[in-house]
Amino acid sequence: MEQTRNIAATKLAAAHYWQQIRREWKNVIPAFLLPSIGSVLVFYVPPLIVAKILVRFAENSAPELGQFIPYVILFVILWGLGEILWRAGLNFLIKAEVNGMRRLFNQAMDYLLVKDLAFFHDNFAGSLTKRVVSYSWKYTDLMDTLIFNVFTSYLPIIFVVFVLWQFSPWLVVGLLGLMLLSGLVVAPLVRRRQKMVAIRETASTAAAGNIADIFSNIDTVKAFANEQHEQKNHRHKIEDLAVKAKRSWDYQNLRIDVTLSPFFVLTNAVGLILALYVASHSRISLEVVFVTFNYYAGATRTMWEFNHVYRNIEWALTEAAQFTELLLEQPKVKDPARPKPFRAGKGEIRMQAVNFRYQEDGGEHLFKDFNLKIKPGEKVALVGHSGGGKTTITRLLLRFMDIESGEILIDDQNIAKVRQKDLRDSIAYVPQEPAMFHRSLSDNIRYGRLDATDKEIERVAQDAYATEFIDQLPDGYDTLVGERGVKLSGGQRQRIAIARAMVKNAPILILDEATSALDSESEKFIQAALWKLMKDRTVIVIAHRLSTIQRMDRIVVLEEGRIVEEGSHKELLKQDGIYATLWAHQSGGFLEE
Repeated sequence: MEQTRNIAATKLAAAHYWQQIRREWKNVIPAFLLPSIGSVLVFYVPPLIVAKILVRFAENSAPELGQFIPYVILFVILWGLGEILWRAGLNFLIKAEVNGMRRLFNQAMDYLLVKDLAFFHDNFAGSLTKRVVSYSWKYTDLMDTLIFNVFTSYLPIIFVVFVLWQFSPWLVVGLLGLMLLSGLVVAPLVRRRQKMVAIRETASTAAAGNIADIFSNIDTVKAFANEQHEQKNHRHKIEDLAVKAKRSWDYQNLRIDVTLSPFFVLTNAVGLILALYVASHSRISLEVVFVTFNYYAGATRTMWEFNHVYRNIEWALTEAAQFTELLLEQPKVKDPARPKPFRAGKGEIRMQAVNFRYQEDGGEHLFKDFNLKIKPGEKVALVGHSGGGKTTITRLLLRFMDIESGEILIDDQNIAKVRQKDLRDSIAYVPQEPAMFHRSLSDNIRYGRLDATDKEIERVAQDAYATEFIDQLPDGYDTLVGERGVKLSGGQRQRIAIARAMVKNAPILILDEATSALDSESEKFIQAALWKLMKDRTVIVIAHRLSTIQRMDRIVVLEEGRIVEEGSHKELLKQDGIYATLWAHQSGGFLEE
C-alpha cells in the first residue's frame, strides 16, 4: 500500500514538472539544444581536427608550421562558438527554471490552502514548509540534470554515431551495445536505491518537522527546563536519518559504482581493439584509432552520467513526491461543485437534526438529532462541562468540519451548499487564544477585512481600546508583533483580535472567551470592547466569565452533545440544575468546567 502510494506521488510530481517544462517550451528548447551543440563543438569536433594534424605529421616527418594554422584557427573558432552556445543556452535555462519555480511555489500554496483544518492539525508546520520548498526547488535540480547530464551527454552521441559510421558500422554497434548493456545492468540497481531514497526523505521530513515543533513551542520547552529532553529527541531523529542516508549512499558507492567500473575498462578496451582492427583494414588508420579511442573514452563518461542522471532524477522526484503525496488525499471539507450564492442577512442560525462524530469510521456520535435555533441579533452563551460540544458547534458553524447528516442554516441558507469563503465572510471569529502573524499591528487588524483603510483600522483599534498601548509603542501601528504575537501580552493580543473582528463588521460573531483572568485594567478594557463588538450582531459565546454570562439573552447548557438546559441566567438558577451547580462552583469570576 505504502509503495503504491509512493509510486503514485512520484508520478504526480513528474506530471507537475512536465507541465512546467511544456509551459516554458520557448525557453526549454534552446536551453536543451544550444549547450548540446556547444558540447559537440567543444568536445567532439576537436578530436577530428587533432586527428587530421596527426595524419599530416605521419605523412610528413618535417611539416611546415604554417600548414597547421588553418586547423588552429578552426579549433579556436569552434571552441569559442561552443562557449557562446553554452552561455546562450544557460540564459534560456535560467529563465525556464525561475519561471517554473515561481509557479510551483504559488501552486503549492494554492493546493495547501484549500485543505481543511484537520489536515493542518495532522501535519507539522515545519514538515509542510520543507515539502513546499523541496517541491519547488527540485524542479531546478531536475532541469539542471536534463541539460547538463542528459542532453549535453546523449545528443552528441548522434554526431559520434555519424562519424564512427564513416569509419565502420561495427564501431557504432560496439559503442551502442556497450552503452545499452551498462544501462540494463544499472537500471534495476538504481530502482532499488530509489526505495531507499524515499525512506531517507521521509526521515528527513520528520526531522525537519520535529525541529519546527520544538521552536514553535520554545516557551514551553524553556518553562519546563526540557532542553535536554528535546536535544535527546532531536538526536534520535537525526540518528535515524543518518542511518537511512548512509544506507542509500553506501548502496550507491559500494554496489552501483562498483558494478559500473568494469564497464569503463571494458568499453575502452573494446574501443581500442575495434579501432585497431578497423585501422588495419583502412588507409586512414591513425585517424581511426585516435578518434575512435577518444569517442569510446567519452562514452565511458556518458555511462557514468547515466548512473548520475538516474540518481539525480529519482532524487528530485522522490523529494518532490513528499509534497505531491499530500495531494493524493482530497480535502474532507470541499466547496460544492455548483455553489449557491450566499446572501448575508440578519444572522439567524438553525441547526436541524444534526448528526456528527469525530471518527468517521464508527466512533460514537457527539451530536445525534441535535437542534438549536438562534434568532437574529440574539446573544447566546454556550456553557457546560468540557467535552459537551461547545467548541464543536462553533467549528461546525464555520464549516471547519462537516456534519454527517442534517442541516445547518444561516438565514435559511444551507452552509454546505455555499462557498466556504462566502460563509466565513459573514462570521467574525475571536478565538480563545488569538493567533497573530509576525507582521505589523495594522496588518494583523486589517486581516479581518483586507481592503480596510488606515482610518478604519485606527477607529476599530480605538473602539477595542487597543490604542491604550499602540500609542505608547515607538513604531505605533507599524510595530511587528513577533511570531504568533509573542511581543504582545495576552490582553493586548485579545484587543487586537477584537479590533480585527470589528473591522470585519460581520452579522454573526463567534467568541471563545479566554479561560484565564488578566490584570484588572486589561479585563476592564476587554469587557468594554467585547460589548461594543456584540452590539447589533447575532452572538455565540463559549462563555467563561460570569459577567458575560449574566448579560446574555439566553444560556444553553450542553452535556455530552445534548442541550440539557436553556434560559436566562435567573431562570436557570431557579431550575437548580447543572447550570446552578456550575454557578455555585464559580472561581474568581469564572465558571468552572
